Amino acid sequence: MRRFVIVVDTQADFMHADGALAVAGAEALISPMRAWLAALDPADTAGVLFTFDTHTAERFTGSPEAEQFPIHCERGTPGWENVLDLAAVAPGIPVYRIEKGVFDMWAEPDLAVEAVGSGEARPRDAFFAALRAEGVTELTVIGVAADYCVRWAIDGAVAHGFTVEVPVALTRGIARPIAQVLAEDFAGKPVRLGEEMPVSA
Repeated sequence: MRRFVIVVDTQADFMHADGALAVAGAEALISPMRAWLAALDPADTAGVLFTFDTHTAERFTGSPEAEQFPIHCERGTPGWENVLDLAAVAPGIPVYRIEKGVFDMWAEPDLAVEAVGSGEARPRDAFFAALRAEGVTELTVIGVAADYCVRWAIDGAVAHGFTVEVPVALTRGIARPIAQVLAEDFAGKPVRLGEEMPVSA
């Protein structure tokens, strides 16, 4: 059975220790994430989507997120850049990107999923509906932060009818680790912790 991978917000401001909103331990994930993405099997993987947390100073000021965190991931700054090379995904696996302005990649109604390389874009909900129509029912989610954007990515995936696996070694949280997030927020739902370093579904 093929699965689809979502890589959440692996951007410099989160992943590097000197980032504007550094997640403790995230920098140590960069090398394992690169190796894991390169080892994905095209026969088992329908695609990989990279989410980009994307802000401007004007919109961030006064937003609910600004009440909790400093400005981060400003479009066009070094902190906004992804620390993973999108081209490092195993050849033969389609790669996509999506930019979001809030924690929840599912919340903003007008977001589009863009195919890396061709630039072809498709509305987010239509994109995931097409995956379901093709028989893809399993998502694997990695990235940061476990208790914020990863948590919301999982929640929306479940709401859209997917089963979710989260490899425990490929995410870090700010206040809660992923095991605690799943136990407290997703008990009884089709969400599970994955193995330390899974390579194929």
